[in-house]
Amino acid sequence: MSFVQAVILSGRGVELVPLALDHEAGLRAAAADGELWTLRVTSVPEPEQTTSYIEDALQARDAGHRFAFAVRDAASGTVLGSSSYHDILPAVKRVEIGYTWYAARCQRTHVNTSCKLLMLTHAFETLGCNVVGWRTDNFNFASQRAIERLGAKKDGVIRGHALRRDGTIRDTVMYSLRAGEWPEVKAQLLYLLDKPRAPKA
Repeated sequence: MSFVQAVILSGRGVELVPLALDHEAGLRAAAADGELWTLRVTSVPEPEQTTSYIEDALQARDAGHRFAFAVRDAASGTVLGSSSYHDILPAVKRVEIGYTWYAARCQRTHVNTSCKLLMLTHAFETLGCNVVGWRTDNFNFASQRAIERLGAKKDGVIRGHALRRDGTIRDTVMYSLRAGEWPEVKAQLLYLLDKPRAPKA
């Protein structure tokens, strides 16, 4: 039995559903909002690569090391982006959260915080994880700030770790959150979601 089972996570206006080929058109439209595939530090698929992006994610799910979700608006069902558990290590009860991206209109809104609250709650409180990790490009400063806002701790930098889409070699910044730190982080995420937000410019 796979460590991460098929599940729908929902709350605060968003839902994460297991990624499927049926989401191809929605993912393509979400990526087009901001032409996100042009960013060299992200894994967003180019329009013509959306189907293979999903197929790769499904193969990784079958292999047991990645479980990808489509992120949808709960009211309309519109696909907003995607996020995944990956580098799943059942023996030590560790997962990482990544392959995360959202349509430009969703950035700097409640969407990412809501999704991370859902995924972290499931990881720690249902899967019983000891650690949840993140990794990001050393030049993806927005991602680093977002991970740090969640309360994750910076573990270090792996130099010369992976290829970017443009063929350059990136350093990877690693973060983690331990189970003992989760209650305080959860309280902070709930506080951030419940406090009034300024309208997005």
